[in-house]
Amino acid sequence: MGIDRSKIESKFKWKIEEMYSNKEALESDISKVKELIAKAKEYKGKLEESKNNLLEALNISEKASQILQNLYVYTHMKQHEDTRINANQGMATKTDMLSTELSMATSYMIPEIISIDDKKLENYLKDENLSFYDKYIKDILREKPHTLSESEEEILAATSDLSGVPENIYDMLSFADLEFPEIEDEDGNKVKLSHSNFSVFLKSKNSRVRKDAFEATYSVYDKYKNTFASTLYGGIKGEIFYSKIRKYNSALEASLFQDDISKDVYTNLIDAVDENLDSLNKYVDIKKKLLGLEEIHMYDLYVPLTDKFDMKIPYEKAQGIILEALKPLGEEYLSIIKRAFSENWIDVYENEGKQGGAYSWGSYDSHPFILMNYKDDLNSLFTLIHELGHSVHSYYSRTSQPYIYSNYKIFVAEVASTLNELLLINYLLDNSNSKEERIYLLNYYLEQFRTTVYRQTMFAEFEKITHESVESGEPLTADEFNNIYYKLNEKYYKQSTIVDEQIGLEWARIPHFYSNFYVYKYATGFSAASALSQQILEEGQLAVDRYLVFLKSGGSDYPLNQLRAAGVDMEKKEAVDKALHVFRELVEKLEKEI
Repeated sequence: MGIDRSKIESKFKWKIEEMYSNKEALESDISKVKELIAKAKEYKGKLEESKNNLLEALNISEKASQILQNLYVYTHMKQHEDTRINANQGMATKTDMLSTELSMATSYMIPEIISIDDKKLENYLKDENLSFYDKYIKDILREKPHTLSESEEEILAATSDLSGVPENIYDMLSFADLEFPEIEDEDGNKVKLSHSNFSVFLKSKNSRVRKDAFEATYSVYDKYKNTFASTLYGGIKGEIFYSKIRKYNSALEASLFQDDISKDVYTNLIDAVDENLDSLNKYVDIKKKLLGLEEIHMYDLYVPLTDKFDMKIPYEKAQGIILEALKPLGEEYLSIIKRAFSENWIDVYENEGKQGGAYSWGSYDSHPFILMNYKDDLNSLFTLIHELGHSVHSYYSRTSQPYIYSNYKIFVAEVASTLNELLLINYLLDNSNSKEERIYLLNYYLEQFRTTVYRQTMFAEFEKITHESVESGEPLTADEFNNIYYKLNEKYYKQSTIVDEQIGLEWARIPHFYSNFYVYKYATGFSAASALSQQILEEGQLAVDRYLVFLKSGGSDYPLNQLRAAGVDMEKKEAVDKALHVFRELVEKLEKEI
């Protein structure tokens, strides 16, 4: 359970005050954005008149967006320090509303750009200053079939803050309002469950503790399942509404279109995993045998295989391990990691009211920031190196690309983070000192595969099924969500595992279901990272150079092109097959090791 934030040493807290040192600076930027919003409105209906009008409107919109990004990131990170503080919630809401206001004020731009005569627009883009926006405008023209009239776009912009309501309700209910009961730990002490320690209890050597934590946690979600179901159903309905309005065939197609990804990439992932469920269940069977269990339950899946070895990794030790593990990426890469450690980029420990989980964030004008809820264990070490991967990717993108092309697509977002994790596990295995340690690490490596490739693909199937159900006119209640999710767990684990009834409620714990078709990218990202990490370890500097070019490319190209240039083709099913083949080999290696 977290402590009061004021009692945590400053060296373990991020310095987001570097972005805004006082309320006056914050209010000043809010005023600037409002002024720019007013100026942007002046160009409405005038973009076709001259290239200067088009250039000025684009400049104003870009500048407003850049300042607003600072405001949005800062106020939401401030809120995440302690979600119970109403003043911080209010400032975050204020920037949400300002974001909507900017969207409404500039909603005319895309329809007007699309309506400009092709030859005239082509001539405009020959201008030295306007040519800077060439890719940006071509991306807009690519969306021409899915762009509405000016008045319709304005209406959609006005509703944009409504689309975030389901996720906001989920966050408040899950992280601020939900109260978990106490259970007895291994020593018989009463401990209150939380989002963070739930995962710790599932790794307990004591099966009673694992079962108690599992059943107690899901008893809470069962009480609120109808609220969670209504919230998720509302989110899905919203996604489908926007996809239909924009003339996509489905919400999945609308999501994939943004990254220029074909539906085959999504379905190939599911098919590849479905074809390799036997190795997943073989791994679980080995786990059951090593744990000495007559039967293995869903709450047993996370416990380490050996009770003779455990890795306690304080935060300071984790820093040293990370710097050693990432040496194959070179000194330039490591220098950024060192800055993250020494310049307070990271908010390390859990505190009362703090947002759960972990993330890397920041704005174009700031360095990256990382939110952690660090525990002194191997999982936290991997989470930290994962988020550092995101941060270095963001740092390179922002320092190598102009603001408008600095945001890389979500499809490639998990590549850099996962590649860091793969280099870490290779380093740890190469430097292991005992059989017990190797078993422990192999178990952890296999768990990374299980939870990142198999589990995230199961999530992707859940999203696909639920969205298609709603698109066909079928309403989804808590019972339907439970049933769909339970059957998927049966499909994945029934060959080896007792699929407990409570696991049907797990969908209510997954925040990523409020990010439209996001989770599959963890699995594709893992597959791409697996290929690239092997290239770096085998080819050395040549592969590192290709990889750094990829990290620095930001949003200057489409994801599949960026990955091909780095050395992997994700349109081919074999990219996922190769990753799953590595899983199969690791299962065999573990079997021989024991």
